[in-house]
Amino acid sequence: MALLCALVELREELGILLSVVHVNHGLRGMESDGDEAFTRELAESLGLECLVERARLGEGNVEQEGRKFRLQLFRRLIAEKQVDKVATGHTRTDQAETVLFRFLRGAGTAGLAGIHPVLEGRIVRPLIEVERGDVLEYLRAAGRSWREDSSNRSLDLVRNRLRHELLPQLERDWNPGIGGRLAQLAEWARDEEAYWQEELAGLEARYLREEGRVVFVEAPAVAGLPAAVERRLWRRVVEKVRGDLRGIEFGHIEQIRGLTAMEEGHGRVQIPGVDVFRSFDHLRVAPVEEEKGLAGRNFSVPLVIPGTYDLPHMKKRLILELREPEGRNRRYNEKSVCLDWERVPRPLWLRNWRPGDHYHPVGWSGSEKLKTLFQERRVPLWERRHWPVVASESEVIWARSFGAASALVAGPEARMVLEITETEIGMAGSSVYREARGGSS
Repeated sequence: MALLCALVELREELGILLSVVHVNHGLRGMESDGDEAFTRELAESLGLECLVERARLGEGNVEQEGRKFRLQLFRRLIAEKQVDKVATGHTRTDQAETVLFRFLRGAGTAGLAGIHPVLEGRIVRPLIEVERGDVLEYLRAAGRSWREDSSNRSLDLVRNRLRHELLPQLERDWNPGIGGRLAQLAEWARDEEAYWQEELAGLEARYLREEGRVVFVEAPAVAGLPAAVERRLWRRVVEKVRGDLRGIEFGHIEQIRGLTAMEEGHGRVQIPGVDVFRSFDHLRVAPVEEEKGLAGRNFSVPLVIPGTYDLPHMKKRLILELREPEGRNRRYNEKSVCLDWERVPRPLWLRNWRPGDHYHPVGWSGSEKLKTLFQERRVPLWERRHWPVVASESEVIWARSFGAASALVAGPEARMVLEITETEIGMAGSSVYREARGGSS
């Protein structure tokens, strides 16, 4: 009410056009409807357009859901160009309550930044430097009536106990200016956050590798950072993966730091909504997902040769071609290998590795389990889940990165070669895609 009255008085000086938006949350029955009627009548008396929305709140914390609904409404009005800006009536007293409330909940500086005077450039709080007592005095002097939410008096709510009991006690027994000190703390924290936002952009480019909502980090590099920097970086990682930091506390970030401090080995922690997995020197940070078991992990596809296959959960593609060896150098490397087609067992399948899989790759003295090869190459555990192999019913003839079975590599006597080539693709496939061009299976 005070904000609206002040803007009405100043609209010519400011050169603004005003309208009113009201949200009826429907939480207090007839009282909520009375608030709506009061707002409509007020707007009409001032000659202002009034938009009323009835809230549709989701499950969970009612206050959080209410704020979420209002913000979405404000953003929509701005996006649809019905308004240029939305002004809300938060005061310096609201700021002090918010900072103290978040401090008691264990918030870091991002939380202690409190209510931002300007949010997203379009949502503004003109009264954020004005005490609530001054607002009420202004309304009384202007002869304006107002309505108050009766639930604001209920001491069953933590926020209200802080407002009506704790803050008055702190003012009376500790510091009469506690409200101002808390508001200054919010300003200090906002400036700190603004500085770190710029710093983190450079840190992200240096230390993070992103694949969709999954973030990869090299543990030794991050563990060598100052603690303040590392904590900031991990908070940013969690925010990228989850979309927000609600419910993320100091202890959660310290759990992740405990993984980075490990000298070697594997480890895993889960914090709200986020799974952090360390294998060797690599950390994988991903949303918590339901465990799908082997049924969701295993795949097996019969091969048609020649053919092209996108590898599941990788930005990789496998190309299988039959070629005559004449006029072409037979080659072997990690990306391409030529096998003697006449000696290759058939039919062939593209599948993920399974426990117990073993073969004799080129360059090794004998047969080895794939699990041993993973250990030698320090392949992180999460990458092994969908590790592709080409196999017949009884034996592995090719495995990603480890190459072909030694006994099948094309020699001078080969009359036809099977060339298997691994290439990069733009998008990771969630399933095997085959583009066959006819040929043998």
